[in-house]
Amino acid sequence: MGASVLEIKGLVKNFGENEILKGIDFSIKKGEVVCVIGASGSGKSTLLRCINLLEIPTAGTIMFHGENIAATKNPPAMLRAKMGMVFQQFNLFNNLTVLGNCIVGQTKVLGRKKAQAKETAMQYLEKVGMAGYINAKPDQISGGQKQRVAIARALSMEPEALLFDEPTSALDPEMVGEVLKVIRDLAESGLTMIIVTHEMDFAREVADRVIFMADGVIVEEASPENIFGNPKQEKTRTFLTRILKRENG
Repeated sequence: MGASVLEIKGLVKNFGENEILKGIDFSIKKGEVVCVIGASGSGKSTLLRCINLLEIPTAGTIMFHGENIAATKNPPAMLRAKMGMVFQQFNLFNNLTVLGNCIVGQTKVLGRKKAQAKETAMQYLEKVGMAGYINAKPDQISGGQKQRVAIARALSMEPEALLFDEPTSALDPEMVGEVLKVIRDLAESGLTMIIVTHEMDFAREVADRVIFMADGVIVEEASPENIFGNPKQEKTRTFLTRILKRENG
């Protein structure tokens, strides 16, 4: 694994009087897959949204290749081209086809010619198993298919890192597997990824490192073996016991 792509120090995010992130510190190396777990309201999604500047941090630094993007004057769209994001609710453009969704960012943000953008889009739609649906509109395909298109759209920008915000939480149970398979394949390809997930088996399987968040702080971070097999913190143990009990009925 290479040098750090992203280094976060003292990251704070307030919404009014509410302090959602309370001084987050962590880094991610090139090619690393980090899974972020924790209960709802622990700050996981806000962390991703700050990294991608969908939310502006209240304090702290986010160093991307040595540049503090929290203070940069560059347009956020250029950063998001390098650090793509896949959302819970897909966020596809309903008026565009599957192919159009994967082309529009390339032409508008990266300035690619349409022919090149189409070729790139087709390559990634093929990769996620959606090349047969290029003329469909989002309302004509299933939730699992929408999420695979959303992943292809993010990949079409050829980002250095990809952020996933609970990519399976809006899916019917039978569609979860098809999306996780795509993400699993990406993990094996060496793409740098930060994945907020509630799928514990998946985190155990794909992550190089797991971060457990609670109440706006990182409580514990370690290898999947240590987080799931030998957690050091009482809060981590309590969370995992509750989750695993629920999963096992």
